Amino acid sequence: MSDTRAAIRCRTAFISDIHLGTRGCQAELLLEFIRELDCETLYLVGDIVDGWKLRSGWHWPQAHNDVVQKILRLARKGVRVVYIPGNHDDRVRDFCGVHFGGLVVARDAIHEAADGRRYLVTHGDEFDGVVQNAKWLAFLGDWSYRGLLALNTHFNRVRRRMGLGYWSLSAFLKHRVKDAIKFIDQFESAMAEEARHRGVHGVICGHIHKAERREIDGIDYLNDGDWVESCTAITEDFDGRFEIVYWLEARKGLMPGPELEREPLAA
Repeated sequence: MSDTRAAIRCRTAFISDIHLGTRGCQAELLLEFIRELDCETLYLVGDIVDGWKLRSGWHWPQAHNDVVQKILRLARKGVRVVYIPGNHDDRVRDFCGVHFGGLVVARDAIHEAADGRRYLVTHGDEFDGVVQNAKWLAFLGDWSYRGLLALNTHFNRVRRRMGLGYWSLSAFLKHRVKDAIKFIDQFESAMAEEARHRGVHGVICGHIHKAERREIDGIDYLNDGDWVESCTAITEDFDGRFEIVYWLEARKGLMPGPELEREPLAA
């Protein structure tokens, strides 16, 4: 694909945890990002559609449909699109190896960067003990998380009236609660160990909604975050360098006119 108007030109892009089908999904912001994206390969790293939420109630506004259509349009234009399902869209794992209009479904993938380094690309839920061994607790955690997003919506309406910017309650709690920090550390270490077991240089994943890049015992750990709160992605340039794109910041220099206020909707 070649779009001379695109502001984000890269060899590869990685996005995950979009959670289409939920009110917390930031589909409009993701559409902005995709419109500015010119890449050769796009990895969808799990939880693209939230099957858990859709089973309990249907929520599918036009913007969510537009995201699906936009991604399929990229595939038709020659972008290699690889869909690696997560725990919220685990039913898609039944279609691994199947092509949908230029999009291929895979359990996981080994991505070779431009500099020859190899990375395991996986959602990460299969290395989450709660999801694997206590699924009822994972459902409870998901319900609680969506409750926090609903509370956050009302809280940020008040902040906006006071002339203050967006503030994430759930992100604050993640970084302050000891057990949450311990879980994140354990998850990141487990992902790095799996990469080492596979004989690759690093791992690129999602699942925990926390964008991050750091080295863990010689393994390059990258997490592309989410499109519910942080609105982040990972890009690889043509020299094999990776970068976390914080779209809420990046868009400020790209979007014409007054800034749009970001407000997660209630789940």
